Amino acid sequence: MVKKKYITVPELAKLLGISRIAVYKRVKSGQIPAEKIGRNYLISDRYITRNLTGKMTSESKKQIDAAVKKTVREYGVTLKRLGRE
Repeated sequence: MVKKKYITVPELAKLLGISRIAVYKRVKSGQIPAEKIGRNYLISDRYITRNLTGKMTSESKKQIDAAVKKTVREYGVTLKRLGRE
């Protein structure tokens, strides 16, 4: 049996250097995957190793590329103007 390791919301907030409220908002919106145990949320150590160590999966890269393309498509003119300033 494999034991999962978890980190609490306050611990993750301290690691990221943001408030607990910001972490809770990200958990509730689904940006940070977490399991609700009773009244507490626990974040898997897999999330931490994937997102805080800088190692990216090919799926993460695809999501980022799609987001960049969408942003350029929607705000390309504005971005060009900001680049000139």
